Order: sequence, then C-alpha cells, then structure tokens
Amino acid sequence: MINYLKGKIIEKEDKYLILENQGIGFKIFCSPENLKGLNIGIVTQVYTFLCLKENTIELYGFLSKKELELFETLNEISGIGPKTSLDLSSFGSLEELKKKMEEENFYLEVKGIGKKKMQKILLELTGKIREISKKEDVIDEALDALVSFGFSKTRAKQTLLSLPEEAKTSEERIMEALKILKK
Repeated sequence: MINYLKGKIIEKEDKYLILENQGIGFKIFCSPENLKGLNIGIVTQVYTFLCLKENTIELYGFLSKKELELFETLNEISGIGPKTSLDLSSFGSLEELKKKMEEENFYLEVKGIGKKKMQKILLELTGKIREISKKEDVIDEALDALVSFGFSKTRAKQTLLSLPEEAKTSEERIMEALKILKK
C-alpha cells in the first residue's frame, strides 16, 4: 500500500523513527542496525511495510528493497511476528541470514525466539532459497536460449520477467517469450 516514504527524520528512538513528509510525521519501526546509520535532520527514503493488526496499524521501515523482501518472506512464516521479522531482516538477504542462523547459538541473539523456532525458520528459509534459485536457473536458461536466437539480452530479460507465473519450465518460458518477441 505504501511502498516508500521520503522525508526528514525529526525524531529517533531505540526502535523507531519519525519521518516528516509534507507536514505529516510517520512513526516507522526500524531495526537497530538501520537506526544506527540514520541521524535526525537528514532527508532519507525508507521502504515500508504497512502492518494491520486487530487494533493497531504499524509501519515497518527498511533502507533497501532487499531488506523489505526478506522481511516479507519472514513475516509469512507461521509464528513469526513483524517485530522478530524486522530484527532478522537486518541481515539483508536470505543467504546471509541462513549462514548466520546456522551458527550454534544464534537464537540467543534474537529476542523472542528459542532454538526450536529458529530451526523451523531455518528449514522454511532453506526451502525459499531453493525456490528462488530454481526460478533464477529457469530464467537464466531461457535467457541464454533467447540470446542465442539473436535477441538482445536486455529485451529478452525484460520479456522473461514480464511472463506470467504459469510458465514455469525453461521451455514454456522460451515459447511464451518468443510469441512476444516476434511481434
């Protein structure tokens, strides 16, 4: 709903900042790592996630789109709330978080998560990483094929990224892309 906000930081606390945009102060929860790098008075852009709860509306903020995507992935895991997802998303990417989580006592560093919950998150993240890498492999194979047919890499990649999710295999993606590229 609100993809990002750009404005001046007018207040900063331990868990959130107030970002002023056109006379409105938005309270945005951020990870401690992100808050460290931000100072009152600077103008910044913060990618946001609007969380609607039973009796509250909260905005969560991130300095990069990758962090936001990681937050959204974590937030979908059953039993993981937005506050925990926010803390874990500060690692930046699924791969980096997975590496950190594989350390022996990492769960002790994250408030509100025990060893079993951490193992569940790690298991789900491993599955998500496999899904993403399979999809990237399919796109790479299809891209190589389209380039070998003489299409420009940029145009072929744009076409492949615009295809519907139903085209899952390399062959299906190539056939669908060819229909578009021949026009």
